[in-house]
Amino acid sequence: MRAEIQNTVAKIEKSVALLKQRLDWETAPHRLEEFNAMIEDPTLWDDPERAQKLMRERQMLMDAVNTAKSIEQDMKDNIELIEMGEMEEDQEVIAEAEAALMALTKTAAEKELEALLDGEADGNDTFLEINSGAGGTESCDWASMLARMYVRWAEKKGYKVELQSESAGEEAGIKSAAYKISGPNAYGWLKSESGVHRLVRISPFDSAAKRHTSFTSVKVYPVVDDNIEIEVNPSDIRIDTYRSSGAGGQHVNTTDSAVRITHFPTGIVVTSSEKSQHQNRDIAMKALKSRLYQMELDKRSALVNEAHENAGDAGWGNQIRSYVLQPYQMVKDLRTNFETSDTKGVLDGDLDGFMAATLALNVSGKSRADAQGE
Repeated sequence: MRAEIQNTVAKIEKSVALLKQRLDWETAPHRLEEFNAMIEDPTLWDDPERAQKLMRERQMLMDAVNTAKSIEQDMKDNIELIEMGEMEEDQEVIAEAEAALMALTKTAAEKELEALLDGEADGNDTFLEINSGAGGTESCDWASMLARMYVRWAEKKGYKVELQSESAGEEAGIKSAAYKISGPNAYGWLKSESGVHRLVRISPFDSAAKRHTSFTSVKVYPVVDDNIEIEVNPSDIRIDTYRSSGAGGQHVNTTDSAVRITHFPTGIVVTSSEKSQHQNRDIAMKALKSRLYQMELDKRSALVNEAHENAGDAGWGNQIRSYVLQPYQMVKDLRTNFETSDTKGVLDGDLDGFMAATLALNVSGKSRADAQGE
């Protein structure tokens, strides 16, 4: 085989080895047997939430094991095809197998990154909040663009997206919005998006067609599951009900069904306005517990704490990523130096490259650009 293909095979083998290491490969069959035994318990579904969590964990382990095996088998099959093609001097077979190995390198690297999502809450569902910042109408419009971007990203992942609350801008866009996004590793992927996002463009609201800069903050919190104990003292909170002021149409409630919970010790305020009052109360309480849990995670992890300190006021000096639409096209993450000129793709939800670069940085302590320069 050519040296280039030998290097490709070495990269795949390295990714698979790291993937197996993260999975604790030797114990994986035993853990699957334990999951299968628990699933056969006739009383399992007496507790639907616990059953669903167990089924999800079992499926994630099965998928990871099958992925590692599949990558290894595909690699071996294509190596055999190359060797066969070389013996028979069939250049077409060789070219197809080499192309398949090149593609497999990318797949293996992606799965290796996914295996790094082993933080305490990485596998959980997540709450995502978007708040417009400096820039007035421009910022509200930018907030709505970001909301659309994240919804598109989640839909491409096959995740479930539920709007929790939304406040419309006075002239355009939104002042704020909160979503619950459900799916495997939803928090693990999205946690890197916490921070201030900066937009530079020709304003559609400026008759002079001048370039404007807008800021919007994004905050991400894991949904707290049954294994995480978060106590909220009733005397520490105030629960208010009010009439929703959504974007109009079906989102405008005619009764005071929206719920706002204020947590006095921390100053945290959470809202929910898209369901009945009873449902909104439950949703807002879960969101509050998630915020409190995130604060606990911040205390435990200096890296996460630093990331959230960077998510301060939505204005100059706090941005984690810049989206420039004029005078040139570029989206650049200021933490990893990962960038792309495909601004349309990014705003349509193509965010995996940015998330992967941040995840790799969190693990290695080096930006992708630094790693490539070595």
